[in-house]
Amino acid sequence: MMKSAIKFATLALFSMAVMASPPSVPAFAAGGGGDPPSASPPPPDTRSAPKSTSKSKKKAPKQSSTDDDAFRKAYRAAHATIYERNDFAGAIEQLKALGRDDNADVANLIGYSYRKLGDYRLSQAWYERALKTDPNHVLTWQYYGLWQVEQGNRDQASYHLTRIAAICGAACEEYRSLAAALEKPPGTGLAY
Repeated sequence: MMKSAIKFATLALFSMAVMASPPSVPAFAAGGGGDPPSASPPPPDTRSAPKSTSKSKKKAPKQSSTDDDAFRKAYRAAHATIYERNDFAGAIEQLKALGRDDNADVANLIGYSYRKLGDYRLSQAWYERALKTDPNHVLTWQYYGLWQVEQGNRDQASYHLTRIAAICGAACEEYRSLAAALEKPPGTGLAY
């Protein structure tokens, strides 16, 4: 009975979100689908479109491919520190050393690491930073939704589920992972 109620509520929220939101372009985050992902991450997209104004024609400084390669290599190393060695504190240091706190992939993994260390306040701040940078960062919506489940905020987690559905649909791994977490009874003490 509870599963049916959750599914119905999720469907209703999803329907309202789809009707109320503008069309979105699918976004795919680094790190694979689940929590934790099973595959190596694709390199994060570090390019940003230069902002153009009518007053100035200043171009953003170009990064060399060496810088991009170094960033990708360091990001992958931090990713391995998290998902292969479960060294969350070490990964936070590695990710912060990248100097790319404005990158949604980086901010999301810092948030994930803080969540795994049990620092929910800092985790939340980093998840919100990632979503401010990229509101369609599907992996952040998933991980932040799992954070909500751990905190007992099932209504908020359901909202996160609708955001994921609007971005990548109900068949993507991020949606299935968070939906599965929401189907489990509240208070089971499960950590994701």
